[in-house]
Amino acid sequence: MVLLRSIVPVLSTLGLLLCLSSGAAARPGVEGEAPPRKPLQVFILAGQSNMQGHAELRTIDAMTLDPHTAELLPLMRDAAGEPRVCERVWINSLGSAPEVRTGPLTVGFGAQGRQPKFGPEFTFGLYAEKLLDAPILIIKTAWGGKSLHTDFRPPSAGPFILGERARAELEKKGADVEAAQAERTRASGVYYRAMMEHIREVLSEIETAVPGYDRTLGHELAGFVWFQGWNDMVASDVYPQRDRAGGYDLYSDLLTTFIRDVRRDLSSPKLPFVIGVLGVGGPLEQYPPDSQRYKGVHGNFRRAMAAPASLREFRGTVLAVETAPFWDQRVAALREREKKLRPRFDQLKKEVEAGTRTPAEAKAERERIFEETFNDEERVLLLESVSNGDYHYMGSARVIAPIGRAFAEAAATLVRRSR
Repeated sequence: MVLLRSIVPVLSTLGLLLCLSSGAAARPGVEGEAPPRKPLQVFILAGQSNMQGHAELRTIDAMTLDPHTAELLPLMRDAAGEPRVCERVWINSLGSAPEVRTGPLTVGFGAQGRQPKFGPEFTFGLYAEKLLDAPILIIKTAWGGKSLHTDFRPPSAGPFILGERARAELEKKGADVEAAQAERTRASGVYYRAMMEHIREVLSEIETAVPGYDRTLGHELAGFVWFQGWNDMVASDVYPQRDRAGGYDLYSDLLTTFIRDVRRDLSSPKLPFVIGVLGVGGPLEQYPPDSQRYKGVHGNFRRAMAAPASLREFRGTVLAVETAPFWDQRVAALREREKKLRPRFDQLKKEVEAGTRTPAEAKAERERIFEETFNDEERVLLLESVSNGDYHYMGSARVIAPIGRAFAEAAATLVRRSR
């Protein structure tokens, strides 16, 4: 696989210096002595679109409106208020853009968009460095819309086999069932193999990934973070009993096999592994009336994702991190109120099309309705903290940043246990 490479530019020299100085201040040591030097800690972050990250840079400002997210800002920003750029945390990212992106960790390694985006990698790297007091390399492999049942399917699971329900539906449509099976066989594990190929390539050229890499200290494969699930959760053809207890047991089995295969293929039998449990929608008990119909499926899938962490063979080396608690309930409620305005906005659009209102008049009326419905802070939250759909955690820094920190805390816990 031939890949183009690009370097994400450093935002500011000031940011680099601040990151260095803040890291040095946090490192313990005897006064007057240099802090102990440690091997490079390598973390792999893998998954689909939520691992890519869809939080736009502009959503960071809205973190100031909640003390629980505002407390993250001093580490995320430099003295000038710009996104921090680190010199002890590097990243090599495949899949979030057409080319491989590398460089010091900062905002801009999320999914490609009109403005810089970030995912869990940003706060993960910042907090992993702080908690482990060591230089960090993040190897990120994430592609949007990819499943575990097919795309990331682990080798030991064998190729994907169409189930009876899927075959029946294809036959009903008059499709070539055998051709469909052949295509699924071809697609099985394609992204697992791409992930492993990229990891090995980066590790074999680690001096390129980490300028100034010290071979005398070397590196340690410190952990793996998995954040995926949407395409499996909605795959009713693969999980036909998904609304019933045990309906996603296949996902648990595949994820268990995935962990084993990753450890085998990286020659790291006890590699610390963090499972980011899909939490779009927030805690089940707080689902609004319009979302009640999803509770069974969502709950079943979350339990299936977390299940491997409770297996005896993974005890002490695998942790499941629930991301539902980081869902922004306040903004989600505001968005529900906003949906109720759509009929009025649709009517304004029709009036413009009919020529009974000018576009300027319709715009002014929309703004009037919006201001009438929401107070100043609510308007800021709606307009500034959201940059994508609910399935991408609203593209909100208020959600993604705490998730990244939680992943780092779990990874650091596992790393310490392994020593």
